[in-house]
Amino acid sequence: MQFFFKAWARAPKMAVAVAVGLSVCSAGASAQNVSDAEIFITGNPLGRDQTALPVNVLGRAELLERGQSTLGETLNGLPGVSSTYFGPNASRPVIRGLDGDRIRVLNNSASSLDASALSYDHAVPLDVLSTERIEVLRGPAALQYGGSAVGGVVNVIDNRIPRAAVSGVLGKAQLQAGTGNDERSVAGLVEAGNERFALHLDGFDRRTGDVRVPVSLACDKTGETRFAQRICNSASQSRGGALGASTFWADGYLGASVNTYQSDYGTVAEDQVTIGMKTTRYALEGQVRRLPGWVESVKARLSHTDYQHTEFDNGASATLFANKGQDLRIEARHRALGGWQGVLGVQTESSRFSAIGDEAFAPFSRTRSQALFVHEELRTSWGQLNAGARWESVRVESLGNPELERFNEGIGIQKFSPFSVATGAVYKLSPTWRMTGNAAMTQRAPKDYELFANGPHLATHAWEIGNKALGLEKSNSLDTGLEWRSGPNRLNVTAFLSQFANYIGLMNSPDTQDDLPVQRYQGVKAQFQGMEASGRQRLWQSTATLDLDWRADTVRATNESTGEALPRITPMRIGATLVYGQGPWNAKLGADWHAAQKRVPEGSVATGAYTLVNASVSYRQKLDATVLNWFARLDNLTDQLAYSASSILTSTAFGKSPLPGRSFKLGVQASF
Repeated sequence: MQFFFKAWARAPKMAVAVAVGLSVCSAGASAQNVSDAEIFITGNPLGRDQTALPVNVLGRAELLERGQSTLGETLNGLPGVSSTYFGPNASRPVIRGLDGDRIRVLNNSASSLDASALSYDHAVPLDVLSTERIEVLRGPAALQYGGSAVGGVVNVIDNRIPRAAVSGVLGKAQLQAGTGNDERSVAGLVEAGNERFALHLDGFDRRTGDVRVPVSLACDKTGETRFAQRICNSASQSRGGALGASTFWADGYLGASVNTYQSDYGTVAEDQVTIGMKTTRYALEGQVRRLPGWVESVKARLSHTDYQHTEFDNGASATLFANKGQDLRIEARHRALGGWQGVLGVQTESSRFSAIGDEAFAPFSRTRSQALFVHEELRTSWGQLNAGARWESVRVESLGNPELERFNEGIGIQKFSPFSVATGAVYKLSPTWRMTGNAAMTQRAPKDYELFANGPHLATHAWEIGNKALGLEKSNSLDTGLEWRSGPNRLNVTAFLSQFANYIGLMNSPDTQDDLPVQRYQGVKAQFQGMEASGRQRLWQSTATLDLDWRADTVRATNESTGEALPRITPMRIGATLVYGQGPWNAKLGADWHAAQKRVPEGSVATGAYTLVNASVSYRQKLDATVLNWFARLDNLTDQLAYSASSILTSTAFGKSPLPGRSFKLGVQASF
């Protein structure tokens, strides 16, 4: 296998990826509440019940159990998934060691326009309290979503635009409280309709205090230093809601929605800095089915997002970040041609970014892109083949800054034409064994801040400088593995390799500016390789069941231009959970061991090994037409002191933001 990986990584740059080895199909998702008949919207645009991509799906039940206040921490612990963890309020997913704009965060398969990839202290404006389902695709073959999906895709799915008729009135309400951060949360939704119309209304409110930790930390919010076992300046308040409606006919639907999200939270690296975020999103979506001719159906999504957040220093407005943009995606599904079925699509995106104030480290900019993509699938007696390609035209323009002269010298336009291809396969060895695999050649256009940044960035404690000479980020990637499933028992093992010819990273330099170390965006050769494994074994079954769930992953990332390790890479993780079920009762007790991460580049801080123990219990209660789902969860049962290796805080503000200590959460969700 190692020989095969090396051969693939050294393939000619224009070679078309061909899958030979074969990994986890979607039916092997670790989310235990997902059935084999589940349709994976993100991984398979044809609406099939399987995909060659490694994918995890979190439905309502699992989101209720493991939901956190940030998207990154909610997904942290899935095979191959960690988080950027900038305290409890800002955390983006990290997949197979890749973060930032290599992870595509979607909302209902459309772009989630925000500023979360720009800086680690910027939160993703999505909350699991208003989410129906999250799909996580690992690996680069999900290229129908763009070069920014080289690391994977996270699709947050809600029903704010109803896609199926609703009969009568139904709803959901949720209450929960936690001790570790003094959380008090409430959420609810109501849907009503008939065969012709459907209406959706939802809202949520989440309030938290400073997070408890197992060590005493200094805090200077008011000009006087105090010590407490709390993460200073980690309190938050988030709220939001949405209104949506759809109309249906025999062969399709058309719907629209408007939603708003607001969050006020502390940035834990600076005791007196808070962020006030607000985003409003308008969406229009529709589908026409059973068309005559070669095209079977057409689906379109259009959205407009108005995002902004203000950073306050000791109550005074310091920097205003804003991002406005549109996203249009049209998919046409064609009928079978020579056994192949597929989707042809076009996508256009435009955004306008601005930053005004003390920490405007990137200029005003405008980014526009157009893309054509195709995804094809051939089902055979032994399995299936998938193939896809995407061509993009990207234009990134620096508009300068009326307040900062240093940005007006670099006004200019950069144009890129990324092209990506991928293929995958599922091979049925027997009724219980499958091999699957994916291979891809992916190209990504550099982002505006990678090209034009030039200023102080306190979240990274550096003066960041972009590079207008950057070219396309290019990579060849492969994942390959094995799946076994027999009744309740299952096993999934995946190996992966990504070889970057031009990995764009923020690299240290010997220079300083305004007493800050200078970091420059550069393209280097890099390699990411690792493995993921998960499984379930039924230990006992009678009127009750006892299962053992286990998981493990590891990734090794190297800057091959210098021979050093790349920063913020999660170490090896191994975990196991005992799952007991009897009637309406369910109980879990598990532990996750994180190895020490000593393989770090110069200037980064190594982290020690630690083990986190967690327990939960849930009870499903039926009351006439209402179902109550009670749950209780105990996180970090042993109150272990731990630091995240994938968080930039570990190097820039070590000791200020350890992982949360022991916390007890209690909640109930009512469905009617």
